[in-house]
Formats: sequence, structure tokens, C-alpha cells
Amino acid sequence: MATYSMGDLRKGLKIELNNVPYKIVDYQHVKPGKGAAFVRVKMKSFVNGKVIDKTFHAGDKCKSPDLEDKTMQYLYNDGEMLHFMDTTTYEQIALSEDQVGDANQWLIDGMNVDILFYNGSAIGVEVASVVELKIVQTPPNFKGDSQGGKKPATLESGAVVQIPYHILEGDTIRVDTAKGEYLSRVEDKK
Repeated sequence: MATYSMGDLRKGLKIELNNVPYKIVDYQHVKPGKGAAFVRVKMKSFVNGKVIDKTFHAGDKCKSPDLEDKTMQYLYNDGEMLHFMDTTTYEQIALSEDQVGDANQWLIDGMNVDILFYNGSAIGVEVASVVELKIVQTPPNFKGDSQGGKKPATLESGAVVQIPYHILEGDTIRVDTAKGEYLSRVEDKK
């Protein structure tokens, strides 16, 4: 396992402190007029998603976490746990809704997702940045509806997004999962 010192820290680096894996989301190298330089970072925990501030001084060390990404297929939600299957070994795991987090609103049966493992245990789920989902419920269009307006639409995953008035129930759309926003309509393939 790699060990990092103050000079190695940068945005996007994954580190482990007190047996908790973090990702550095913001980084600032500070050189005060007097005294030694230091690095101030904002780190997001892979375990609970909380962002914390930490200051590193010369001589401080942290190590690289034992993280592994696996592509797995979402199977179903039994009401308490969400079940996933490794597509190569067919091994199945179950995660709680807290472990899955915001990714839960974009999951549909059979979808492939990336599951993050820390020391052999699953700690999080990441869906693609753009997903294609079918609209299962949205209000009908009425004469006079604004061209620039938006209306709510419930997707097959259960998520609700705002869509333009010309999009109808049954259409498939592309959604940005990070922002939860409509991107475009998927054209029918004939």
C-alpha cells in the first residue's frame, strides 16, 4: 500500500485516515509569511458521504485505501435490501438503502452499476453519469402550454424530473444522474 506525504496530496486522490477511506475534493497549499507551509484539504468520506476539513503539515503521512470497483448488475429491492450480482462469478450481495444512497433513485432491474469495495466489503454504489429511462407518468399537454415551461415526470425507476411540455408518457429520456436533470429525448430506433 502506498503512503502519501503532504507534497503528494492533490484533488481527486483517495486516502485513508483512521481506517476510513476519503476522496480529496478540494486542495489548497498555504505558505504563510512566517512558519512552515501546510496543505488544507476538504475530504469526502466514502463510508457516510460527509465532507470534513483537514490540515496536513510537513511530516504528516496517510496511506492509500484498499478500494476496488466491481461492475455488478442490479437485481431487485426486497423492501429492506437491494440485491446485486457479479456478472462474472454470479455471486450476489445485498446492500441497505443507506449504503446505496442517491444511486437508488436511478436503479432499474438489470442495470449495470459500479460497486465500490473497501477491504473486501461493499460500501457504495455508483450509476452511470447519464442514464436512459422511460417516463411512466406525466401530465398531458394542453393547448397553450408554454414552449419553455417544464412539467414533472415520474420515471420507471421512481425518480421525478422536470421535462419540457412536448415530451410525453411512454417516451424514453436521458437524465444527468449527478444533477437529476433532463438532458434529451431518446429517438425511437426503427
